[in-house]
Amino acid sequence: MDLPIIYRSEISGDEAGISRVNDLAFGQPNEGRLIEALRTKKTFVQELSLVAELDGNIIGHILFFPVNVRLSDGSLKKILSLAPLSVLPKYQNRGIGGMLILKGLKKAKLLGFRGVVVLGHADYYPRFGFTRASEWGIYCPFHLPDGSFMAIELIDGQLEKIRGTVVFPPEYNED
Repeated sequence: MDLPIIYRSEISGDEAGISRVNDLAFGQPNEGRLIEALRTKKTFVQELSLVAELDGNIIGHILFFPVNVRLSDGSLKKILSLAPLSVLPKYQNRGIGGMLILKGLKKAKLLGFRGVVVLGHADYYPRFGFTRASEWGIYCPFHLPDGSFMAIELIDGQLEKIRGTVVFPPEYNED
């Protein structure tokens, strides 16, 4: 049975529901606090914070946040980071997270972003077109398995021009 889920961008008043979904999905408050901190930054793009809503309740959330890639000449190029993605446990494995990813990627492309990086499960994100970021010459600033750091190009030929190391905002490093 299909659920009558509404997918939309975050609006004022969604903050508590978004924090709740993230806290319950991850079993701790770090992601909820991360979103709250990123929301205060001037680079936050409200249209790229998407929710899945069922019967007036937020049951899923995804955030695409602008980050920079530092090129070898020291210059910076802007792309997006997908983090976090959360769905309430009782609604997981029903395609809600996947739909949030697809709708978010579409919106990011419409807004003119070149690509997206994600730190995540190597067996999940490739189904949406993500490949190892190292194949594009894009690297994570800290050590992790190569297959866990992935990227997707939103505008053809644009990630080829961005080779370097992602610079995450300091909020990504806070516990």
